[in-house]
Amino acid sequence: MTAGEVAGLLGFSAMLAAGQALFKTCALAVSRQSVSGNEGGKGTGLDFLALLQVPSFWAALMLYGLATVLWIYLLQTIPLSRAYPFAALGFVIVPAIAAVFFKESISASYVLGALLIVGGVIVTSRA
Repeated sequence: MTAGEVAGLLGFSAMLAAGQALFKTCALAVSRQSVSGNEGGKGTGLDFLALLQVPSFWAALMLYGLATVLWIYLLQTIPLSRAYPFAALGFVIVPAIAAVFFKESISASYVLGALLIVGGVIVTSRA
């Protein structure tokens, strides 16, 4: 794999992870709207119309759309079997984003698992 292909795959993984962060932001916004609108609060369902009014929802969809276009572009020259393991980096990136921006905790065993995933991606990319 060329350096440009690896950069593209890393960019793809980062885009998917950023999309997940935007979806979480969207979920929090819809949850707040439900609570402030006295519609039952958390865990009582999803107000689809409220969802459509949240900018992070649209941003996430656009980001996923761009990631899909990038993925198709990358697959023109990279075998799927070598490219797909990079998608697993989301298991590393998303929890890091969640810890920083949403104050979610990450256990030591999760960090170990994430390091194993990174190692696996490195090994498979060189196969």
